[in-house]
Amino acid sequence: MSKTLTDRSSFQPKAHAGAAEPKRSFLFKFFQKHRHGINDWLAGFSRIPNTPVLDAGDFDWTAALAEHADVIREEAMAIYRHHNAIPPLKDLSPDHAGIATDDSWRSFFLIGYGERIHENIARAPRTTALAEKIPGLNSAFFSILAPGTVIPRHRGVTKAFITAHLGLKVPSDAKNCTMEVEDQRVQWGEGEWVVFDDTYEHEVWNNTDETRIILLCQVARPMRAPGSWLSKAIMAYVRASPFVREAKNNLTGWEEAFKKAEANIPVPAKA
Repeated sequence: MSKTLTDRSSFQPKAHAGAAEPKRSFLFKFFQKHRHGINDWLAGFSRIPNTPVLDAGDFDWTAALAEHADVIREEAMAIYRHHNAIPPLKDLSPDHAGIATDDSWRSFFLIGYGERIHENIARAPRTTALAEKIPGLNSAFFSILAPGTVIPRHRGVTKAFITAHLGLKVPSDAKNCTMEVEDQRVQWGEGEWVVFDDTYEHEVWNNTDETRIILLCQVARPMRAPGSWLSKAIMAYVRASPFVREAKNNLTGWEEAFKKAEANIPVPAKA
């Protein structure tokens, strides 16, 4: 199957209109060069196993959100009604363009790198209130994967975070909508969590004719000192980086596009 959506929304982010790529600082280059050694060092202070896939039951907050999965799903589906006005990840974060090459992977951010997206929170207040109870929450957003989408093998940059997916709308052909983390195949279930370390290589397939929707939460890895000190420094640096600032700026135009979609105001297509 492996088709992808090509329908384009109306908003063209400024970063895609010939703008220069954000300048990579000395710290960024240093971390990129030494990240494997840094991650190995951080793993030595982790309070949770250094494994590709983690047991969701080891985190107290997973049960609380799973109990309210119906509420979260209701808000997600109300937003999904205007799915063409939800930004593709590549338009929010051009740094992801290598793995998000078209409009088939969309992201509706509630919290991004510690910053609350107030316009979006107003559309999912109960989900946000639940997510903000997660200790060390860095980001929370609805991740929407169109039918036939494949996200190629890739890995995150730092063990300062772990990633958690709460299944909200899972295709009925669940065996063909899966993720592989390192050598472990996992499947989403509605109202169920998948928790993993994204510094391990992972790949996602939605080889079905249905859309997959999850709540994706990026959370600080529980750590002992001094690993926790470096982890916090990395998080602070990432939040202040030009890549994150650019993503925040790109959200502005998409918020306006979403308002127009809610009001049924036609918006011209991208050039």
